[in-house]
Amino acid sequence: MLDKMQIAIDGPAGAGKSTVAKAVAELLGLFYLDTGAMYRAVAHKALMNKVDIHSAEEVSRLAAQTRISFDHAQGDRVWCDGEDVTGAIRTPEVTRAVSVIAAYPEVRERLLAWQRLEAERGGVVMDGRDIGTQVLPRAELKIFLTASPDARAKRRWLEVQATGKEIALAEIAAEMERRDRQDREREFSPLKPAADAVVLDTTELTVEQVISEIVTMAQEGTK
Repeated sequence: MLDKMQIAIDGPAGAGKSTVAKAVAELLGLFYLDTGAMYRAVAHKALMNKVDIHSAEEVSRLAAQTRISFDHAQGDRVWCDGEDVTGAIRTPEVTRAVSVIAAYPEVRERLLAWQRLEAERGGVVMDGRDIGTQVLPRAELKIFLTASPDARAKRRWLEVQATGKEIALAEIAAEMERRDRQDREREFSPLKPAADAVVLDTTELTVEQVISEIVTMAQEGTK
């Protein structure tokens, strides 16, 4: 039963979704899919091809012509049209662009269909912003991770610092606040917990504690 389980992990930027989801998938022997990386890959391609990200029509056309794949055997590499874009999709420029293109219904519908297709592999852990509400509405376990704005901004700042890029913490915090607002207020698939999601505030929790709690919930759910 556990190897067929679908786990949806949603939440705002900096809540620790990807880190937690990867670990939970590994511990439970499930497939992990980083849906946020899909949107980032489309945003990166749009920027590289000088596509107007404020044109829903142009970005939607681009998304329809984009092929995204993941290589978990080599450190969770992300490929876009045959190119390794793992590092390139994590820049501040892509972060700003992704919040714009993620609001386009046509783009979300394109990637949502792809995500559901991937889920047909069997047991899966997906993280994003509308997994429990749109992508996997029948998931056996839905988690909504959150944390204080300060905690989330510092986490994202440390992630960027680790890549060797210099950026002020205040800039990260302002950008995160802007994206949170866009995600919550967009008309199509706004950021919100599913009605049956378990909300976990990770502000005072270690990553290990969050992972342990979710793994325990998954195991108890199969008894």
